[in-house]
Amino acid sequence: MKTPISFLILFLISQLSFAQSGEWIELFNGENLDGWKVSENPESFQVVDGVIKVDGPRAHAFYMGPVGNHDFKNFELMVEVKTMPKANSGIFIHTEYQENGWPNVGYEIQVNQSHSDWRKTGSVYSFQDVREVYVEDGEWYTEHVIVQGDQITVKINGETINEYDESEVRSGDLGTKKLSSGTIALQAHDPESVIYYRSVKIRVLE
Repeated sequence: MKTPISFLILFLISQLSFAQSGEWIELFNGENLDGWKVSENPESFQVVDGVIKVDGPRAHAFYMGPVGNHDFKNFELMVEVKTMPKANSGIFIHTEYQENGWPNVGYEIQVNQSHSDWRKTGSVYSFQDVREVYVEDGEWYTEHVIVQGDQITVKINGETINEYDESEVRSGDLGTKKLSSGTIALQAHDPESVIYYRSVKIRVLE
């Protein structure tokens, strides 16, 4: 049976209102990548058994759906993720769609337990990095990113491991690597990195 167009319109409106009212809303529907746009190598992102499997050459899945018109300023992002051995990924914030290369706009929040890169999970990549490892490969964990004003807070399984204040750490011309507003993106880093994402939730803050 086909879904009535009126129902779909009401569903989209409800998504927008939830995002605006401060409620958590899931950006991944558990079935496909509707609402997401994958750059460069789309085959690196597949939905398998209800989770996003990241496996392949460099690519980035940008959220381009209706929630918040995919333009977030102050928000909380809660991601459930699992890394496999030697895997590297990242969660980009305040970014924008880019067809090729590493995103030029916004910050990357690192996802990495055992990859050779010394910047580990929870790093505000290359600006305020974390060397410690808080979870093991092969286990699901939550990476909670809170963006408010000039501050980024990163929590792993509820524990705060990184607090970055852009106003204190940086000076001069910030260029495009700065807090402003934008969408989020998930990273496929390299063909040997396998990562799973099963939930990507956002809550818009005032």
